[in-house]
Amino acid sequence: MNKSGTVLHGALLVAGTSIGGGMLALPVLTSVGGFVPSLVIYIACWLFMACTGLLFLEISLWMQGESNIISMAKRTLGEPGKWAAWAIYLFLFYCLTLAYIVGCGNLVVELLGNRIPDWAGPILFLLAFGPFVYAGARLVGKLNIFLMLGLGLSFLAFVFFGWQYVNPKLLTYSNWSMALIGLPISFTAFAYQGIIPTLINYLHHDAKKTRLAILIGSFIPLVTYIIWQWLILGIVPTEVPGGLLETLEQGQNAVHPLKNFLAKPYIYAIGQFFAFFALVTSFFGVTLGLVDFLADGLNVKKTSLVKLALCALVFVPPLIIALLYPHIFLIALDFAGGFGCATLLGLMPILMVWSGRYILGLHSEYALPGGRLTLTLLLLFVLFELGVEIYLKI
Repeated sequence: MNKSGTVLHGALLVAGTSIGGGMLALPVLTSVGGFVPSLVIYIACWLFMACTGLLFLEISLWMQGESNIISMAKRTLGEPGKWAAWAIYLFLFYCLTLAYIVGCGNLVVELLGNRIPDWAGPILFLLAFGPFVYAGARLVGKLNIFLMLGLGLSFLAFVFFGWQYVNPKLLTYSNWSMALIGLPISFTAFAYQGIIPTLINYLHHDAKKTRLAILIGSFIPLVTYIIWQWLILGIVPTEVPGGLLETLEQGQNAVHPLKNFLAKPYIYAIGQFFAFFALVTSFFGVTLGLVDFLADGLNVKKTSLVKLALCALVFVPPLIIALLYPHIFLIALDFAGGFGCATLLGLMPILMVWSGRYILGLHSEYALPGGRLTLTLLLLFVLFELGVEIYLKI
């Protein structure tokens, strides 16, 4: 395989990991700030997450053989770092699993014409798609090819048919004081760092290729999100009945209010297909990862009975919360990004690199430029985000 092809496939792996269910929450949670302020948030989060991705590259190059976030934390931060990474990882992935179960459940309810109660949607969804997670990555991988194809085609179709309904006047609205509400969810939308150890192995530990794949791959979601934001905020008003503010209060995804403002029902249907593909692909990725993580952490062999128990551990706690709070989709994603992603994928790599470079004296063929100054600026940004998240939750 030629050099550009290898880098391209690596970049697509990064982009595919980032783009998912969080995209459906972005326009809703950033709508109160407006289009231009949301772009500033997106660019800032992209720059930050690109930098932390490169920090993970540096850490991965320190590791010998196979590595993951837990082993990285143990090597650089010791046992306290290992257990902190364990706890944050579980918190993040359970929040994401909850969000995707609720989001998919809401789609099931809407698909059935709201003829079933809200609590029935998550149950029906898990009955239909939970068995694929039990079957394992091989079957899901085959199914995922068609799901990703559907995701790409439905997004392109939505852009093609929906752009003519964009009202430029709606994009002029801005409220900079409210823009920071969208900061936590943006961390979720640009998250991909967990795939970096796999990416490095795929690119044969070539630091230059991996760096390029990270930069290109993380830039693709930025462009995608800007187009998506332009479409949704240009079609759906914020402060009107049935608009984005009401959608935010109801905890629904960004596709939901389109039916109130599009004269063509088929465009809304395309949006629903996109939402389905985005949520289901994210659901599979998160739950398969969580099953494997629990199996490794509990040091158990995945026999049929053990896999059933692991799936129960993955599905039952989020399902109970989903049944009690059927409109918690946006809240779960907000917590995932604001605390989980910001801490595990933002704060932890900064602390790991600082410890590795300046305490343990580790070196590799690649290091993020800027030394202590760059690490300090990144640290201040993630602490600012965590402060915003805590303030918003008080």
